[in-house]
Amino acid sequence: MSYATVNPYTGETLKTFPTATDAEVQAAIDQAHAAFLDWRKTSFAERAAILQKAADLLRKDADRYARLLTLEMGKLLTEAHAEVELSAKILEYYVRNAEALLKPEKLPVLDAAEGEAVLVHEPLGVLLAIEPWNFPYYQIARILAPQLSAGNTMLLKHASNVPQSAAAFEALMREAGLPAGAFINLYMAHSQIELVLNDPRVHGVALTGSEAAGSIVAAAAGKALKKSTMELGGADAFVVLADADLEKTVKWAVFGRHWNGGQVCVSSKRMIIVDEVYDRFLALYREGVAKLVAGDPLDPATTLAPLSSQGAADELKEKIEFAISHGARAEQVGAPVPTQGAFVQPTILTEVGEDNPVYSMELFGPVSMLFRARDEADAIRIANDSPFGLGGSVFTRDTAHGAEVAAQISTGMVFVNHPTKVEADLPFGGIRRSGYGRELLGLGIKEFVNHKLIDVVDIDAPF
Repeated sequence: MSYATVNPYTGETLKTFPTATDAEVQAAIDQAHAAFLDWRKTSFAERAAILQKAADLLRKDADRYARLLTLEMGKLLTEAHAEVELSAKILEYYVRNAEALLKPEKLPVLDAAEGEAVLVHEPLGVLLAIEPWNFPYYQIARILAPQLSAGNTMLLKHASNVPQSAAAFEALMREAGLPAGAFINLYMAHSQIELVLNDPRVHGVALTGSEAAGSIVAAAAGKALKKSTMELGGADAFVVLADADLEKTVKWAVFGRHWNGGQVCVSSKRMIIVDEVYDRFLALYREGVAKLVAGDPLDPATTLAPLSSQGAADELKEKIEFAISHGARAEQVGAPVPTQGAFVQPTILTEVGEDNPVYSMELFGPVSMLFRARDEADAIRIANDSPFGLGGSVFTRDTAHGAEVAAQISTGMVFVNHPTKVEADLPFGGIRRSGYGRELLGLGIKEFVNHKLIDVVDIDAPF
């Protein structure tokens, strides 16, 4: 595969990188394992000092880091700055909490004869992270911060269109004082993933990406008997109940669907509105989407970014036509998007029947699917009628009732009166085709550790 920086707004290829050879991949595993043998012995305080230095460096040079994100995958500069800050916060979360999260746990045994049992959490070794392009720094921080804190080391295979962002994060960690080999960025080919997973010194893989990629990597990990976590796609439901504050709700709907150019696994992809307020919601939503301004992502006036690549834009346009060919109604909204750049005209899809293949798809970009629900129960039914189960949201003036509705939606995360969001101190993950495992918090830091029992039993033998 080819690693290259191609500006999504100008279409210009700015820099290319050679794919790693098998020998380079093997050398990286050697280095990561050698680093682990020392890193696992470091104190939480030593690990925390390095993570804190990395967070400080991110903030100190935030503009440079942010501009690189915009250059490589096209996100708005304001959103790029927010990603830099979020990454710093994730690093700091583990600076403050890692030691407590991994504190040995004394087990409440039923019989004194069982002894004094303690559960300790020890690092496994070298891990492989396979990450996508839509949040180049955040995705790294989300797996790297907890796993370094736990005492593991890591190899990174990032997306082929963000090679400079991947290299920048590796350089950041080295500048922060991380020992050589503890985190290595590799421009790997897909075929080399199995080479890494088959090495006995590599103990697991964390992937964030598509269903197709997840299926392939999970199979390879299973064949090698290695632990894996999968953060895959999503088609988050945005449920609007009859008593919702529509003015406020529509503003969140426009944001929830279109932030990061609509290229977010937890963006609000399926708007499900009860019949009583559907027409009013649609009218307001159409007005809100029409106000988006597509243009240069470095321009502060721009509110709708291009997609990450021309290929991504072309694929989304094909899916729109596919939806139409199976009975959906498509309405293009707003001023025409620029002809320069990987833009897709904001589009609202309605009348997407359950027999339409797009009904069960994830659309990555500024395309919204709106569904009219008969009532609240029908809205919940539609929300759960998806192969995905990542995030979702419920909008209502009655927040207590909103929480009751949220409890009936089958996903890994549900928010009341806010689109699904990402924060340094909230867990992330889903169910069904959205994957398995969790990242962040104690859930994330304990995904790749050995939960070892140490039991001190001091009684007489039975014979």
